[in-house]
Amino acid sequence: MQIDPNDRLIAPDPTLRRRDRDAAPAPEAAAAAVAAPAEEAPRRKKARRGGPFRWLRRMVTIVFAIGLVGAVAAVGGAFALISYYARDLPDHAGLKDYQPPVMTRIHAGDGRLMMEVATERRIFVPVDQIPPMVRQAFVSAEDQNFYAHRGVDPIAVARAVIVNVQNYGQGRRPIGASTITQQVAKNMLLGNEVSFARKVREAVLALRIEEVLPKDRILELYLNEIYLGQSAYGVASAAMTYFNKSLDEITLAEAAYLAALPKAPNNYNPWRNPEAAKVRRDWVIDRMLEDRAITAEEAAAARAEPIRVRPSRLPDMVTASYYAEETRRHLVERFGLQAVNEGGLSVRTSLNPELQAMADRALRAGLLSYDRRRGGWRGAERRLDLPAQQLRSGWAAALAAVPRMPGMLREWQLGVVVELNDQRALVGWLERADGRAAPQSRTGILPMAEMTWARRALDEGRLGPVPRNPRDVVAPGDVIMVEPVQAPAPSGNGARGQAQAAQQAAQVPQGAQRLALRQIPEVEGALVALDPHTGRVMAMSGGWSFEKSQFNRATQAQRQPGSSFKPYIYLAALEYGMTPATRLLDAPICFDQGPGLPRWCPSNFSNNFNFYITLRRALERSLNLVTVRLANELGMDTVADYAARFGVVDRMPPALAASLGAVETTVLRQAAGFAMFVNGGRRVVPTLIDTVQDRNGRMIWRADQRECGECRAEAVGGRTPPVVPDTRPQVIDPGAAYQMVSILQGAVQRGTGGRAALNRPVAGKTGTTNDVLDTWFVGFTPDMVTAVWVGFDEPSPLGGETGGSLAAPIFRDFMTEAMAGRPPVPFRIPPGLRFVRINPVTGMEASGPGSVMEAFRPGTGPNETAEPEMGEGGHTGAAALDTGLGGLY
Repeated sequence: MQIDPNDRLIAPDPTLRRRDRDAAPAPEAAAAAVAAPAEEAPRRKKARRGGPFRWLRRMVTIVFAIGLVGAVAAVGGAFALISYYARDLPDHAGLKDYQPPVMTRIHAGDGRLMMEVATERRIFVPVDQIPPMVRQAFVSAEDQNFYAHRGVDPIAVARAVIVNVQNYGQGRRPIGASTITQQVAKNMLLGNEVSFARKVREAVLALRIEEVLPKDRILELYLNEIYLGQSAYGVASAAMTYFNKSLDEITLAEAAYLAALPKAPNNYNPWRNPEAAKVRRDWVIDRMLEDRAITAEEAAAARAEPIRVRPSRLPDMVTASYYAEETRRHLVERFGLQAVNEGGLSVRTSLNPELQAMADRALRAGLLSYDRRRGGWRGAERRLDLPAQQLRSGWAAALAAVPRMPGMLREWQLGVVVELNDQRALVGWLERADGRAAPQSRTGILPMAEMTWARRALDEGRLGPVPRNPRDVVAPGDVIMVEPVQAPAPSGNGARGQAQAAQQAAQVPQGAQRLALRQIPEVEGALVALDPHTGRVMAMSGGWSFEKSQFNRATQAQRQPGSSFKPYIYLAALEYGMTPATRLLDAPICFDQGPGLPRWCPSNFSNNFNFYITLRRALERSLNLVTVRLANELGMDTVADYAARFGVVDRMPPALAASLGAVETTVLRQAAGFAMFVNGGRRVVPTLIDTVQDRNGRMIWRADQRECGECRAEAVGGRTPPVVPDTRPQVIDPGAAYQMVSILQGAVQRGTGGRAALNRPVAGKTGTTNDVLDTWFVGFTPDMVTAVWVGFDEPSPLGGETGGSLAAPIFRDFMTEAMAGRPPVPFRIPPGLRFVRINPVTGMEASGPGSVMEAFRPGTGPNETAEPEMGEGGHTGAAALDTGLGGLY
C-alpha cells in the first residue's frame, strides 16, 4: 500500500511486488551467505582494487578505436588524394615502345662526322651495350635500392623526411628521395614543375611504370634520357662531350664522374669547379664501394685519378659548314623538322673532305688577293687608348677583353701594336691552346714587308699611296689581325739573295716570330665542285666564313651569269645544224625595244668587231654581237627552252639581253648545267646526300634510284660485276655536247679563260656582267666540274676585274691541287663524229701550221667557201659603233 503525499491511499503496484519477489533470495542462497561471511569480504576488497585498470582498459580501447577510425580515414583520404592527382596521368604504357629524341648525324663521304642536328644532343645506346660499370655507378649514386623497390623507396623517403625535419629552419635545401623510376616519370612524362602535386603524380606513375616495364628497360630509358650538362643528353653523349670517348673506353673514375652529374651538372662542371667535381666523383666511388660493386683497391686507384676532360669534343670532325647546313635544309624539306631534330637519322653525303679543304683554301686565297689589290687597308679593328708605359706592361689584360672578330680564320690572331719604328711593329697577342685553357701572351714582329699591300681605302673605290713606313699603316694601341708566318725564301741568287736575307734579318731579329697583317675581305665568293657523271657534289664553299655569314652564295644567291650563259645558246645553234666552223657576222647591231623606248645596241667588251668569224672563235672570244644575232635567229623561246633543259633558268624572260646572261641563277645550277656538256648530254641533278638511314639502320632514302637486281654480292659471285643501266634522260645530242666541250677547251687555250689552264685537258667559260658586278668561271675536266663566282653581297663594281682575272685563277688553284697525282685523261668522244683539220679563221679544210682539228656530226663538214652562214639579222650602222655601251664579256 502506498501513501500519497496528500495522505491518500493508492492501490499497490503489482510490478513492485514482482520485483521484490524476484529479488528475495532463495532459502539455500541465504543459508550460504550466512554460512560464508568471511569469504565474501576479501572478494569485495579485491574488486575494489581492480577498478582503475578497468578504466585504463577502457581508455586504451577508446584510443585504439579512434586510431583505427583515423587510419581508415587517412587511407581513404590518401586514396582520394591519389585518385584526384592520378585522374589525368599520361599513359605510361607507351614507354614500352618509347624512343627518346636522338640527334641526326651527317657524315662526309668517307664516314667522318660533319654535323650533328638535334634539339637534345643524344646518342641512344641499348642497355646491354652500356658497360656494367657505368650502370652500377648511376645506380649507386642515384638509387641504391633500385633493384629492390617497386618504384618508390620507403627507406629513402623516411630518411629524407628525418633529414629535412632536422634541417628545417636552417636555410638548407630539402633533399629528395626520388628513385630512378620516379626520375624517368618526371623527365619523360611530367616535366620539372616543383610542387607537392607533381611529387604525388610522380610516385603514382613510378608504381605504374614498374608494373609494365622491367628494371633494365627503366634503366635504359634513364641512362639515355638524363641531362648531364654541356648540351649532352644521355651517358653516351656525355662520355663523348667530356672525355671524347665511347662508353666502352671510359675508366671507372670517368664513369663515376658521369654519375655525379645528374644532381647538378653546372655545379660540378670540371672546367669551372674542378674541386667540387672531384669531391662529388669521389663520393660516387665511395657509394660503389659501399655497394660492393668495386674493391677497395679499385676505389683507391679511381680516387687518385684526376679528372682529365677533353675540351675538343670531336677533333676529327670535318669542317664544311656551308655544305652541312645545305644538307640539313634538304633533309628538313624531305623529312620534316621534327624527324631531322629528333629522329636519329644517319646521313651519308657525297662530300670529299680533302676537296672541301682545297676549295676553302683556293676561294679564300682568291678573295684575299682581290681585297689586297682593290679593297685597300680599312684600318684597325679598334684601339686600346692606354698610355705608352701602360700599353707596354698591361696590353694583355686590355686585349683579353676584346672578342675575336667573326670571320677570322682559325690561324689568325687578334693582336695589339705595342711599339713602332721605321722598319717594324712589335705586336702582342693572346694565344689560346684550346677553347677553355687560359690564354698565353705572345709577342712577334710585323715587318714593313708584310704591310706594303696596305694602301689606305679611300672614297669611290680609290686607294691611297703605297705605304713606306709602318706608321703609314698602324699606330700604338691599334688592335689588328695578324698571322704567324715563316720568312719567305730569298728570290734572288748570290749578292741579291744575300741582300734580301740581310733586309729580312734587319726587320725581324733572329728568334722572333714573324707576323703578317691580315684583314677580312668585304668581297665574297662561292665554289662548287661536282661529279659530272653522277651529279654528286664533292665540295661546296658558300662564302668567306660561315661564322661571318651563314648565307650560302653557292645555292641561295641569285646572280647574273654573264657570258658563262653563252654556251647554252651556241649549243642550241649546233643542234639546229650549225658547226663549230660556221661563219657568223660580228658587226654592230641595234634592236627596237618598242614604242617610247630607245633602241638597244649591244657591243663587244672591247668595243671592236671582226665582221666574219667562226662559231668556235666567237665563243672562245666571248663576242656579244655574234651571241645576240644567234639568239635572235634561234628565237628567245628556243633559248629559254635550252636554259630550262639544263636547269639553269626555269622561266627565262623573252628579252634579247637575257641571251648575254642578264638573268639570274646560282653557282650550283651553273655547275650542273656544264656537267651535261662533259657527260655526253645526260641530265644531271646535283645531289648532296647519298643515303639516309633511320635510327635502326634501315635505308629510307638514297640518291641513286637505279635498280640492279644482279648487284648483290651473292648474285655476282666471282663473275664480272654487272653494268648498271643509265636511265637518265638524254638532254642534248652527245655529238653536239662534245663539240661544245671542244670549243670550251679552245676558250681556255686561246680565249678568255687562259688563266684557268692546267697541265691536262680542261675546258671552261668566263663570265662578267655589266659594270663588273659579278665575275664567273665555270670549267671542267673529264671527271670534275667546278663553278666559281666572285662579287659583293650588295652588288657593287669590282673595278677593272673580269671573270678571267678574278674567278679563273681560283678555279686553276683549286683544280691544280685537286688533280695532283692523277694522270691526265682526255675527254670522252662519242661515236659517229668525224674529225677534220680546218683553218680556224675560214672554217675550211686545211692543213699545216695554225690549223685545228674540228669535230663534225654526221651530215656536216667544213665550210666549202669563206662566206658567212648567217647575215646581219638586224639593223646595223655606223652609229652603233659610238653607242658607248660596255657590253658583257
